[in-house]
Amino acid sequence: MVLEQDGSDAEASRRASPIEFRLEPASGVPTYLQLVHQVEHALRLGYLALGDQLPKVRDVVAELAINPNTVLKAYKELETKGLAVGRPGQGTFIIEAALKQVRLPELTGLRRSLMSWVAAADAAGLDEDGISALVANVLRDFRERRGGAADQRGARHQAEGVA
Repeated sequence: MVLEQDGSDAEASRRASPIEFRLEPASGVPTYLQLVHQVEHALRLGYLALGDQLPKVRDVVAELAINPNTVLKAYKELETKGLAVGRPGQGTFIIEAALKQVRLPELTGLRRSLMSWVAAADAAGLDEDGISALVANVLRDFRERRGGAADQRGARHQAEGVA
C-alpha cells in the first residue's frame, strides 16, 4: 500500500474494523443479540482488542439490510456490559478486552481438533442442528461434572476442618 502525503490511507486503515457481522435469520436469536454475541466471541478469540473500532452503524445497516435501531441496540448492550464505548462522530470502540481468552497457539490447535471432530460428526450423518445439540449436551454434562467435582472438593475441605 502506498501512503498519500496527507496520510489518508493510514487514516482509512485505522478506521477499518477487524470484525464483519453475519446474521443467521433462522437461529431464533434476536438480531441485536447476534451482533452482541459475535463481538463477545471475537473478544474471546482475540480477533478484537482494546481500542479496536466496531463497524459504523451505517456500514452495518448497508451490509446486513437491517434497521439502524437494531445496531444501536446491540452497541448499547455492549456499552452496558462495559465492553465498548460510543464516541459521538467517531464510532464505537472496544474498551474492555478482558473476556477469558485462549492464547493463539492453543486456539489454533483447538480449532484444528474441532474442525476434525465436526468433519467426523458430518460423516456420521449429523447435520448442523444435530452437531449443535450434541455440543450443547456435552457442555451441559461437562459443567455439571465440573460443578459436582467442585462441590465434592468443598465438602471434603469442610469435613477436614471439622475433625
